[in-house]
Amino acid sequence: MKKLIRVLSVLVVLGIAALLAFIFVPVQRTGPVTQLAADFKPAEGQGEYVMRAGDCMACHTSEGGKPFAGGRAIQSPMGTIWTTNITPDKETGIGNWSLDDFRAALYDGVAPNGTHLYPAMPYENYRKLTEEDVVALYDYFMHEVQPVSNKVEETKLSFPFNMRFGLRAWNWLAASYQAGFKPEEGQDEQFNRGKYLVEGAAHCAACHSPRTLFMSQDGIDSSSKAFLSGGEIDGYTAPDLRGPESGPQKWTTEQTAAYLATARNAHSSATGEMMLVVRDSLQYLTHEDNMAIATYLKKIGTAPADASAASAKPEVTETEKLLTDAKPDMPLGPRLYLDNCAACHIVNGKGAGETFPELDGNSLVTAKSPKGLISVILHGAELPSTADRPMKLRMQGYDQRLSDEEVAALATFLRQGWHNKAPSVSAAQVKAVREAATH
Repeated sequence: MKKLIRVLSVLVVLGIAALLAFIFVPVQRTGPVTQLAADFKPAEGQGEYVMRAGDCMACHTSEGGKPFAGGRAIQSPMGTIWTTNITPDKETGIGNWSLDDFRAALYDGVAPNGTHLYPAMPYENYRKLTEEDVVALYDYFMHEVQPVSNKVEETKLSFPFNMRFGLRAWNWLAASYQAGFKPEEGQDEQFNRGKYLVEGAAHCAACHSPRTLFMSQDGIDSSSKAFLSGGEIDGYTAPDLRGPESGPQKWTTEQTAAYLATARNAHSSATGEMMLVVRDSLQYLTHEDNMAIATYLKKIGTAPADASAASAKPEVTETEKLLTDAKPDMPLGPRLYLDNCAACHIVNGKGAGETFPELDGNSLVTAKSPKGLISVILHGAELPSTADRPMKLRMQGYDQRLSDEEVAALATFLRQGWHNKAPSVSAAQVKAVREAATH
C-alpha cells in the first residue's frame, strides 16, 4: 500500500509540474521561414498591399474609429472579443514590438508578453505568409501608419475560455503545420499565386470553412474535403466556394474576379461581411491577383465535368407562372414579392446584372441559416463604392413596412421559389433578428 501511495504521489507531482510547465514555460516562437539578405528592403507599397490582402483594417478599426486603433467587437461562440490597437503607439499599440514579436503574433498567435491571442486573429492562415511579406507588413505598420493612443476594452470571456494558456493546446491542433507557403507542384504561377492569397493572407477559410469540434478551421488547404465548403459566422452562413452549385463553380473566372473587385457581377452581389471584405480589402488587389484567386477557386472545385449540363434549368418556372398570373387568391409570400421586390428582381428571379442580384439559386437566399436573408429584408443592403464601380447602390429595408409574419412569408417564398429548395422561415426567427439589431 505504501508503495502504491508513493507511486501515486510521484504521479501527482509530475502532473502538477507538467501543468505548471504548460502554463508558464514560454512558447517557442517560430522564426523566419527564409533568411533574407541583410540589406533587404520591401518594394514600395508592398506592405500596404499585404495589409489590404490580409484585410487588417476591417477587424482592427471600430465603426467611426481611426484606422487600426482597434476596439471593434468580434462576436464568437465564446463571447465578445475586442480587437487590439495595432498602430505604432508605444503605450496602447504595437510601437514597442520587434520584428520577431510581430512575426510571433502572425504565425503563433502569441503577444510579446507571452499572452496567447484568441483565434479571431487568423494566425492559422497567416502562418503561410512569406518572410518577405511579414517584413513588408511590419515595416508598413511601424513607418506608414499613424500612431493612435487608444486603450481598447479588455476581452473578458467566461470560464474556461478566459484561461488563455489553454490556447497552447489548441494551437497544437490548429497551427501545428510548418510555417511558410509551398507552391503546388505541377501547377502554374497563376494558380499558386491564387493559392497563396486564398490560403494565406486573405484567410478565406476563416469564414468559408466549417469548424471542427475544437473550433479550428476544418482544413487550411484543398487537401481537406471540407476546405471552403461553407461556414458560419455569428449565425450567418458563409457560402460554399467549391461545390457544383457554388458561385465560383457556376460563374466564369472573369465573373468571380469581378465579384471580388466590385462586390457584384452578372449574377450576384455581396452583403454583410463579404461586402466589407470587398470594400476594405479585395478591391485594392490587382486584376491579376483577383483573377488568380478566381482561377484557384475554379480549379479546386468539386463540380463534375458535365455540371453545367446537369444543372440545366427550364426557361419558365412554376414560380414565374404564379407571379405572372397574379390571381386574386395568390398566397401571401408571392403577393409580397410582387408588391415589394419584383420591380427590381423580376418575376423570373434573375434581377439585373451588376445592379439587382439573382434570387434564383442565390447562396444567401438558400443558406442553411436564414439570418442573412432576414437581415437584408429588414435592414436592406448596400454595395460599396469601388475603383471599378464607384457608385454606391442601396436596397431599402422593410423593417417598418412588414410585420414579422410578413417577412417570414416573403423569406419562405424566396427560399422555395423558382429552383430554390430551402426550409421555411418562422415569425420567431424574424423577431430574433429584428430584436438583435436594436441591442
